[in-house]
Amino acid sequence: MSLQAAKLAPPVDNTPASLAPTKRRWGAPLNQPIQTWQGRRVWLVGASSGIGLACAKALHAAGAKVIVSARDVGALSEWAETCKKEGLPVELMSLDVTDALQVKYVARQVAAGGPLDFLLYCAGHYRAQRATEFDLKDMLRHQDVNYNGLLRVLDAVLPMFLQQRSGHISLVSSVAGWRGLPNGLAYGPTKAAMTHLAETLYIDLQDQGIGVSVINPGFVATPLTAQNNFQMPALMSPEEAAKAMLAGWSEGLFDIHFPKRFTAWLKLMRLLPYRAYFAVVRRFTGL
Repeated sequence: MSLQAAKLAPPVDNTPASLAPTKRRWGAPLNQPIQTWQGRRVWLVGASSGIGLACAKALHAAGAKVIVSARDVGALSEWAETCKKEGLPVELMSLDVTDALQVKYVARQVAAGGPLDFLLYCAGHYRAQRATEFDLKDMLRHQDVNYNGLLRVLDAVLPMFLQQRSGHISLVSSVAGWRGLPNGLAYGPTKAAMTHLAETLYIDLQDQGIGVSVINPGFVATPLTAQNNFQMPALMSPEEAAKAMLAGWSEGLFDIHFPKRFTAWLKLMRLLPYRAYFAVVRRFTGL
């Protein structure tokens, strides 16, 4: 080729297709839809009960290679034994997300088992609290489990995903983080931080081949919500929540919220000016 022709020829992109930034059309899924879980390695952090356990069971039933971490995995031993007899064992790893050294140790064990396809962070702490009974110790406990624990896990897992240039990170947040609500003084701010973090993670990782999604459940019947002394609208079972989560991942959604008949109203309330929002909250809660 002549020098003149070389100057006119378009530059050649030698970047492997798997490393090239993904170009998304308007209206296309924000994440790569996950429509089959067969053989995928999934790590669920904080899945000894509630939404996490229901999701672990649903993913296992769908053929995923499930790894469950929780402070107390003893309660899961019977289920794990049943899974082993069925020919698709479940790995149980004891983990306290407030212990940085333990998080790193367990993450190394997970990495030693091969590439990780999916991380679901569902560790959570909840106690109803109002400013009239401010409890600093419990405020900090919420932060250490719900948010700082997540940061510790991300610190251990992100290098693995970045090296693979693949994987998906999903965070179980809550509609309680959308706007301030009564009894949510300790819990709500940590969930708001998780949602904000998920949004920024998505922006930073979308061109690295790594998916990110945030789960915003309404009221789900779990050991955490069992302490509520008020009627919870649109209350759903953990199994229903897990089904909604898998449906959201299969559609490639970023924001997976449910049940829609409840969360749609809360999304609308996010748009209200403060004067109207505070009045609506007072009217419907009686506080």
